[in-house]
Amino acid sequence: MALPKVRTSRANTRTRRSNWKAKVQQLATVQTPEGETVRVPQNLAAAVRRGYWKP
Repeated sequence: MALPKVRTSRANTRTRRSNWKAKVQQLATVQTPEGETVRVPQNLAAAVRRGYWKP
């Protein structure tokens, strides 16, 4: 694991952490094998369509 050569200042650490933001997930409208229409995250849409995952 890499080690830092110089300590990161408190201001730089807090600035970096304050700029991090969570993103809202993109929802997709999907038809399940049973015929229901549901809104699920985009990365799970294919699994719901095939019946592997039930919302």
